[in-house]
Amino acid sequence: MSDHVSSSVRCVSLFAFLVGVVAMVPSLDLRAETTPLSQDAFLRAKQVTVGILTDTQDQRMPERPGKVAVRGTGFHLRDGYVITARHAAEKHDLSAGMIIQKQIRLLTHDLHELSADLVGDSAFMDVVVYRVVERHRSKLQAGTSFSMEEVSPGMEVFTVGYPLGWGPTMAFGRLGNTNTFLQTVDTRLIQADLSACSGNSGGGLFNAQGEVVGILHAVIQTDKEETQAYCSRMAFAIPGSLAERIVQAALSGKPITFSKLGIHMTSVKDGTRLRVAVKDVAEPAKTAGIQKHDILLAIEDAEILDGAQLKNYLIERTSPGQEVAVKVRRVDADLTFHVVLSGGEK
Repeated sequence: MSDHVSSSVRCVSLFAFLVGVVAMVPSLDLRAETTPLSQDAFLRAKQVTVGILTDTQDQRMPERPGKVAVRGTGFHLRDGYVITARHAAEKHDLSAGMIIQKQIRLLTHDLHELSADLVGDSAFMDVVVYRVVERHRSKLQAGTSFSMEEVSPGMEVFTVGYPLGWGPTMAFGRLGNTNTFLQTVDTRLIQADLSACSGNSGGGLFNAQGEVVGILHAVIQTDKEETQAYCSRMAFAIPGSLAERIVQAALSGKPITFSKLGIHMTSVKDGTRLRVAVKDVAEPAKTAGIQKHDILLAIEDAEILDGAQLKNYLIERTSPGQEVAVKVRRVDADLTFHVVLSGGEK
């Protein structure tokens, strides 16, 4: 295996089912305060974890049955609702390309095969919600919940899943940067230093209490040969606080909306520092008084460091209709404008 790490970031590939060895990552000595992981948390996480099944039948030869394999991972939240990564539930259609499946099949840790129907999804955040058909819900032994605590670098975490299509297995590690941005989704991601492979996508990233702090989304993958698929020791997860918003919207049957400030951003040099400036302005920022070329300094009490950080603040900490104070620098004057945020579906 080459030690060279590719600069490209790939969503966890869910179509490789090669047998391989998953290397467990030892905990890093980060001197962070942690809560010991318990056997009860491990057991519950294992019970709530499910495999996302796929049939490898060739659509061009329907008379020849394909093999059934595990392509991804999910977890049971409650009342039959199962959460996974959206790309773990997509399939290729000859006419439409990649589409989200209306029904999927799941494999429980004790080998029950269950059917589940689509409830709602978000391509924006790579999250999808299914519900197990009523006659099978009693087979789900346990449920879990999203964590309410703030995640921080050094926190001990673990995941349960089906790397390379087999399992369930566990991997242990710690959180790294909890404010990472990649090109695969329009929100921040949580970095986790633990082993993750093809098939881990959609699995829960659990804390010491067995609560979900994130949903496995992507890895930085080492070089890939045609006949091999490599695992990674650096995984990225959708924050649980964001995933919960998608889930609640899906359960209520309402589209999720996010705040819009109404500005297009660009980078400019302010002394020796790069800052975010207004490239173009629209509503509601325009009505509030923000102008083109204003340098963005802060929103509420949070300094604006870059465009991704501002977008993340709007997604996670505001709601449409909320009034926020935006501080800008115009020429040599620092000004504050009060913007009533608009909303839009994602």
